[in-house]
Amino acid sequence: MASNRANSIEVKRINRNAIYKFLYRHEPISIQEIAYSLNLSLPTVTQNLKELQEKDLIIEAGLFKSTGGRKAKAIVYNSVAKYAVGLDITQNHVGIVLIDLSGKVIKNVRKHYSFANSKEYFKGVGNLVEDFIDDSGIESSKILGVGIALPAILSEDKQMVNYATVIDFKGGSVRDFAEFIPYPCILSNDANAAGFTELWGEKDTQNVVYLSLNNSVGGSIIIGKNIYTGQNQRGGEFGHMTIVPNGRTCYCGQKGCVDAYCSAKVLSDSTNGNIAEFFRLLRLNSEPQKTLWEEYLTNLVGTINNLRMLYDCNVILGGYVGAYMEEYIEHLRELVSKRNTFEVDGGYLHVCKYKLEATAVGAALQHVESFINSI
Repeated sequence: MASNRANSIEVKRINRNAIYKFLYRHEPISIQEIAYSLNLSLPTVTQNLKELQEKDLIIEAGLFKSTGGRKAKAIVYNSVAKYAVGLDITQNHVGIVLIDLSGKVIKNVRKHYSFANSKEYFKGVGNLVEDFIDDSGIESSKILGVGIALPAILSEDKQMVNYATVIDFKGGSVRDFAEFIPYPCILSNDANAAGFTELWGEKDTQNVVYLSLNNSVGGSIIIGKNIYTGQNQRGGEFGHMTIVPNGRTCYCGQKGCVDAYCSAKVLSDSTNGNIAEFFRLLRLNSEPQKTLWEEYLTNLVGTINNLRMLYDCNVILGGYVGAYMEEYIEHLRELVSKRNTFEVDGGYLHVCKYKLEATAVGAALQHVESFINSI
């Protein structure tokens, strides 16, 4: 008897989750269409919608035009029922975003705050988060949690930092942050978080390689919309592929790494760390920006071609440099097509959709995904 009741509860949970996810992926839709699409009875759908509405997770969005009978109600999920916060932790800054359930950025700030592996630093980050949420005017009960993206390789359970050289945090733990942040905390690798953001809401694209061109180069391999982290959680460490044997010294200590040739610093070091100023001067054909750019593109094209040969899927350029690539993408596609053994165009190459705090958004989306799966 107890087993039958447990099975009934599980079936009900599965149906409720299927209905909520269906609403999440669609525009306002009628009860009848939900039932038909999911092959569920109208009473089952109606009862589940009632429960979801009582929890403020769905709302009625008016009526559809009549097709002869009573006008059907338009049902839509409530994108502002909950929110999530994302942090992008870098060597010198902390980026913070607040997103709703759709992934829309409601508020964002970027603070100059140099990383230090100390209680004082983590307490300071906690203060930044609490002040940020207070300023947003959102009730704390609506905050799902805080996602924290780091330039680091994490343990399989995402609780510990196994490797970090960009920031001094090897052996660190999510608990270091959580001690001073009164919300559930999750760690993410920064490039994986940004790549996750790019595919959020995409219906057709399943597989993609994301190349993060920040002050350090990283990446993300996404297969079937799932991040491939590899056997040792080091999948997507494109910055440490060797493209110039015995070339420039990378911060990791090796020579000839992609990072030494394709990081944003290669460009922004010519303008005192200001990447926007680099591209402003590049548009004016100024030197040394023009020469630096041509050399940068040569190395970037080789890297992109290697990724295309390895994974045979779309490549997305993100990070600080990727955010400025829109006006150069056609030229870059021409260059990669000339290097490609099999293709005559570079249509597989794309610029990131999220130009603003993609890493922090991806960290926050980890909480949104968990919430959606828990309904």
